Amino acid sequence: METLSSRLKALADPVRLAMLDFLLNPVQACLTQADGVCACDFEAGLGMTQSAVSHHMKILVQAGFVHAEKHGRWVRYSVNPTVFASVCEALRPYVEASPVPEAAPRLAVAGGRS
Repeated sequence: METLSSRLKALADPVRLAMLDFLLNPVQACLTQADGVCACDFEAGLGMTQSAVSHHMKILVQAGFVHAEKHGRWVRYSVNPTVFASVCEALRPYVEASPVPEAAPRLAVAGGRS
C-alpha cells in the first residue's frame, strides 16, 4: 500500500502530469522519439529550468513511471507502461466495488394506511 501511495503522490503534481504528457507527445530538439526525451526537450517544450526538470524527473523515476537511461552526457527519459498498468490494477477493486445499496423502501405512513 505504501508503494501505491507514493506512486499516487508522484502523479498528484500538475507539473509532473504535464511532463508525462510531454513524454507521450514530445517536441524534441535533441533526440528522435525512439531514443527518448532529454532534459533539454523539457526545457524547450515546457519552459522549465534544468533543475526543475531534474527534480521532477527524479520523483517520477523513483516512483517507476519513467525510465532514465544515461547515454554519455545525455539522460534519455521514457514512459514505463508496466508501472501505470500496476497502479491501475491496484485501483481496480475500488472501481469495481459494489455500488452503495439502495435505501430500503419507504414504510407506509403512520397509521398503517397506504
